This record gives sequence, structure tokens and C-alpha cells, in this order.
Amino acid sequence: MKIKNISYVLLLILLVTVSCNSVKSVANSKVPTAKRVMVLGLDGISVAGYKTAKHPNLDELFGKGMISFNTRTVMPSVTLPNWTSHLTSGGPEQHGVDGNDWTLEKNNIPPVEQDENGYYPSIFKVLKEQMPVVKTAYYYNWASLINPINKRYLDEVRFLENDEYHQNYKSAVQFAETYKNDPSLIFLYSVHTDHAGHKHKWMSQEYIKAIEEADEAIGKLIEDMKAKGIFEDTHFILLTDHGGRGHGHGGVSETEMTVPWAIVGPQIKNAASFQSPNSNTNTAAVIARLFGIDDLPESWVGKIPSGIFKN
Repeated sequence: MKIKNISYVLLLILLVTVSCNSVKSVANSKVPTAKRVMVLGLDGISVAGYKTAKHPNLDELFGKGMISFNTRTVMPSVTLPNWTSHLTSGGPEQHGVDGNDWTLEKNNIPPVEQDENGYYPSIFKVLKEQMPVVKTAYYYNWASLINPINKRYLDEVRFLENDEYHQNYKSAVQFAETYKNDPSLIFLYSVHTDHAGHKHKWMSQEYIKAIEEADEAIGKLIEDMKAKGIFEDTHFILLTDHGGRGHGHGGVSETEMTVPWAIVGPQIKNAASFQSPNSNTNTAAVIARLFGIDDLPESWVGKIPSGIFKN
């Protein structure tokens, strides 16, 4: 009788342990709070360029959210370090990307934190590891842009040559529709605005026209998303990497180092502009917050700008 009682107690302890572990597992799983996040990346947009260009579609979109005109780039104010900072919440001191010629094999200093393939942890890695159901897409038209990102965490990658970007916009909408029932992060980038600045000068008519053409494409994207019923539950973030002066950039002038940054969506306040300090390193941290992720890589330095979230 005594042996039977001991066996019963041991069985009860085992059942309680399994039950507690199951509850703990459910409690630790990440439930997405954002349905979908779409990053609208336009290369080389200065604050002056943004304020000069006519962009009714961007005005309407982000007029219901928050926009900053005092966001700082990282140094140097060139393309690859800054887009890497947007997507990794680290500066060059952390991710090691210090110029446009950086590659995993050719670099001056390794990242302070690496995944098993040697890459600094991106927002795509963070999401995939903590929320496996998330779908991720990366659309771009400047070949080097993918170099700091480990593609193993991307479900779809599409590259277009010769500054073409319209088909990527269509692909992004199709991806969003295909996975409309899954949480998704869609990175949608174009370099044509930056190339217009290099070729014709920042603030030239051609440069301003390139921004306005991008606005038209974004307007068509929004129209298509509304038609497919995938607009209202989407968070949009408008990003750029640097401004410019003359035919170039890379210096520390205000026009090169200060850029627009905007966000809108169900979790975001409708309060027009915000003045709190902001940096390109904050973007990935904001995306993580949108998806309810708070367990971030130890080396990330980005913060959530105060006052942009409703709660």
C-alpha cells in the first residue's frame, strides 16, 4: 500500500511538472501585436528635399501618424552603414559596416555580436527566432544593400537592376496579400532618388521629381492594398539613410545628417510631427515593439522615441 502511494505521488509530481512547463511555454511564446509592417525605404531623402517635393500620398498616409524632421543618421552619412543601422538597431561601432564596399569577407572590424554565419543580428533574425510564424520579405534595387543581411531569415528576396522599382512594389503587395493571415515584415526600398541627387545634384528639379515619382508609386501601392483589404491593419514606416549636398554626401553637415522618419498604423498616435530625439538606429527597436518583441540582442543600442505609441 505504501509503495502504491509513493507511485501515485510521483505520478502527480510528474503531471504537475509537465503542466507547469506547458504553461510556461505558452507564456513565453510571442503573440504578434502588429498584423503587418511595411517599410517604405527611399534612399537619399533630405529634409529640404522632402519638404520641397509634392507628395500628396505620403502626406495623406502619415498625416494620420507621426513624422520627425530631426532624425539623425549614423556616421558616415552614406548608404550601407545607415540602412544596416535601420535594420539592426546598431551603429557602425556595433555592426561594423563602415562603408558601401563592406562585405562579410571584406571588412575592417567584425561585428560585436554575430550569428552562426558571422552576421550582426537583424530585425529579421530577431523576429524569425522569437515568432517563427512571421513572414519576411526584402525588395531592393541597389545590389550591395543585401550584403549585411543574412538571407536565411528572409522568406522572399527580390532584386531589380537599373533603378527599376515598380515591379518590386507590385511584388510587395502580392506578398502581403498571400500572407494576409500571418504577421509579416516587408522591406521595400528604392535607390532611384539617391541616384537622381548624385547625377543632377540634391535639390535639383530632377531630384525633386524623383521623390514625386516615388510618391505616385506609393499611392498606387496604397490603392492596391485597400482594394485587397490589407491596408487598414498595416503599419507603415517611411525611412531614408541620409541627405545630400551638391552631387554627394558622406559628411557631417546638417543637410546630410538630418533626415525625415515617419510612422503610422493602429498602434501609433495621430499627432503629426514629433520632436523627441530620434536616430536611424531606433528603427529596428520600433519594429520589434510593434510585433510585441522585447527580448532584443544585447548589443542593440536603438531606443523607442518617446510619445509615438498609443500605449
